[in-house]
Amino acid sequence: MAIGVWISLFTYFALMLGIGFYAMRASTSTSEGYILGGRSLSPPVAALSAGASDMSGWLLLGLPGAMFVSGFASAWIGIGLFVGAFANWILVAPRLREQTVHYGNAITIPQFLANRFPTRAIPLRTVSAIVIVVFFAVYTASGLVAGGKLFESAFTDVINIGGMSDYSAGIVITLGIVLAYSVVGGFLAVSMTDFVQGCIMMLAVVIMPLVVLYGEGGGGLSQASEVLNETDPTLLSWTDGLTFIGWLSAVTWGLGYFGQPHIIVRFMAIRRLKDVPTARNIGMSWMFISLFGAGSMAVLGRAYAVRNGMDVEDPETIFIILAELLFHPLITGFLYAALLAAIMSTISSQLLVASSSLTEDFYRLFLRKEATEKEAVNIGRLSVVIVGLVAATIASNPDSQVLGLVSNAWAGFGAAFGPLIILSLMWSRTNGAGAIAGMIVGAVTVMAWIALGWNASFMGGPGIYEIIPGFIASFIAILAVSRATADAGEYQHIAR
Repeated sequence: MAIGVWISLFTYFALMLGIGFYAMRASTSTSEGYILGGRSLSPPVAALSAGASDMSGWLLLGLPGAMFVSGFASAWIGIGLFVGAFANWILVAPRLREQTVHYGNAITIPQFLANRFPTRAIPLRTVSAIVIVVFFAVYTASGLVAGGKLFESAFTDVINIGGMSDYSAGIVITLGIVLAYSVVGGFLAVSMTDFVQGCIMMLAVVIMPLVVLYGEGGGGLSQASEVLNETDPTLLSWTDGLTFIGWLSAVTWGLGYFGQPHIIVRFMAIRRLKDVPTARNIGMSWMFISLFGAGSMAVLGRAYAVRNGMDVEDPETIFIILAELLFHPLITGFLYAALLAAIMSTISSQLLVASSSLTEDFYRLFLRKEATEKEAVNIGRLSVVIVGLVAATIASNPDSQVLGLVSNAWAGFGAAFGPLIILSLMWSRTNGAGAIAGMIVGAVTVMAWIALGWNASFMGGPGIYEIIPGFIASFIAILAVSRATADAGEYQHIAR
């Protein structure tokens, strides 16, 4: 491995750790500081932190892998996500920022739900915390799989940690760096590193397709189109080979945004309500550029691979392959750092949200109600480590697919929390019984749909993405149970 690659990577690692230690001094003396950064995020940091923690290794591995295989037809996932993210900023962000302060200055999603529905506070916090920890263990595992694939593809036989495979060593290194700055610096460290990582990711997806297209062996846009048409004309079509169910399953990824705790917690941390529109504009611009660049890189990378006789065994590694082939080692190291940035930004956010639920909604609720702020912060740090180790165990199978793990966890959160967050913010008749029913029905529907294999094949036809039945079932459950169990006490609480 060229020394230039290592220089870039070590510079990146040092920067992340430096930010972590800075944040430790700035905002880890209280639970609110460690878990929510003291609600002090500026619009650019909030926007890029939400975007970077959202996109993850999926942006540079999962989506390019899908588009490398099937072309523009897979881009509907990105379109659905863009629309869903915009709706999330419009519908959820301002209301959640305002109402989490109004309802007892809640610093976690379970705490907000408990304050919003006080007659069902304990079961709400318990059920929502369980859902968060379970699905985040799977979601975090997807990031570690991406880290393992990076080291397996790019550092073959270079890293030797106790006789581990390159894949396992990649998981250990990825998790180790994330734990270092997350445990030390908390939410502020995670958000600040997300901002830096978001900038790196955007630069990478802008640089890569341009070099693939116009660099050595690229051939330009016209030649790329010609090669793709000769290889498979459907690669350049948005609809060929795509059924209505397949299209619907792709665009409904956007429904998941309303229920992703690691994303919507950024809305809670914005320093002022009036900063939300600015943050939204920055975040959506970043997302458009990033999605467009990643998709272009995948399709153009397919043309490049065909033209140059490359055999790409794992389509999800096309970014890694092109980074090594086309760039100077210093730039290759920067591009690897971009992939690590995508992976680590999401893992750190997920670990912190999961640990906040374990601390605030289990430890302080059931074990140590009188815990001091310092004790709570230390328990939060321990929880980050525990969830990380569980995720590493789930990710230990090198045959795991990033997009598959992400899709399962994304659907779980979207169905369990999405309808509940929307209705709790926008429908005054939502009550605690309906909230509990919606969470349970949404989560169970998603898990049952996956277990029955209906996301792969449904009634002899194409599979239906599990977020669709889960979201619908959860929405109906909240409406029906809330209407059937009207709770005057909760309405009085809302009126006050």
